[in-house]
Amino acid sequence: MQQYLDALQHILDNGVDKEDRTGIGTKSVFGYQMRFDLSQGFPATTTKRLAFKSVASELLWMIEGSGDERRLAEILHGDRDPKNKTIWTANAEAEYWKPKASYPGDLGRVYGVQWRSWRYVGEHGMGNAPTAPHPRSVFLYKDQLAELIENIKKDPESRRHILTAWNPAELDQMALPPCHMTAQFYVVNKQLSCQLYQRSCDFFLGVPFNIASYSLLTHMIAQVCNLDVGDFVWTGGDCHIYNNHFDAVDELLHRKPMGWPWPQLSLNVNVHSIDDFRMNDITLINYDPKSTIKAPMAV
Repeated sequence: MQQYLDALQHILDNGVDKEDRTGIGTKSVFGYQMRFDLSQGFPATTTKRLAFKSVASELLWMIEGSGDERRLAEILHGDRDPKNKTIWTANAEAEYWKPKASYPGDLGRVYGVQWRSWRYVGEHGMGNAPTAPHPRSVFLYKDQLAELIENIKKDPESRRHILTAWNPAELDQMALPPCHMTAQFYVVNKQLSCQLYQRSCDFFLGVPFNIASYSLLTHMIAQVCNLDVGDFVWTGGDCHIYNNHFDAVDELLHRKPMGWPWPQLSLNVNVHSIDDFRMNDITLINYDPKSTIKAPMAV
């Protein structure tokens, strides 16, 4: 993960002071890219501990198509008890969002909902006749993730293997508009690669988590499509370090990353459907990072 440390240093050296919606302020650069060869190891930060169970549980929650923060708690902790917090708890309880929530823990039409139930207006005929005379507008739903996997299997050479959470018509129905918004998948030589575009990039807290999440997703899709893994390419838009994270970044940059052999991902080889993965099917091995460095999350 030297690429990640280099990116942090790049922002410190070249970033400009920029205000943001949280009022904290950032040092920011626009546009940055990192590439990780997943066949060589799993890109988990070793200069600080990655909360890998949180990564895996959130990804399973999104694959499930849920927008219920308490369901995420159930996947991660085993129950929905309010005392069990998740990385989405602060968003679910934010004062700006609570008037819009339909129930405690409701996050609206966030990532997984868009992946599995992208909503659009179509027309259905009245009655059962295919040529019914008076069509009416109704909500229809598209399962992007299922279609993506099916298309990778049927037409691996396609340039249309896209998964997106950025639905402009529904941004106001989300507790947080998607930061990691669009992923494109690419197959060559029976290897699956993924490029993520992330519009807003909290480099200390968020980006290591997002790199791990989409690397894990790439491994999972590759397995169910009977492919090997290739590269994960991370591309960022507004790449920033929050002003109250500078001390944590300084501590991180004074640590030496883990050398070879790198962490490795182990998936249960008996899982053949993206919907069948569970927490105990996902293991990160040879992972011996430095200790956690805490920093506040901007909401």
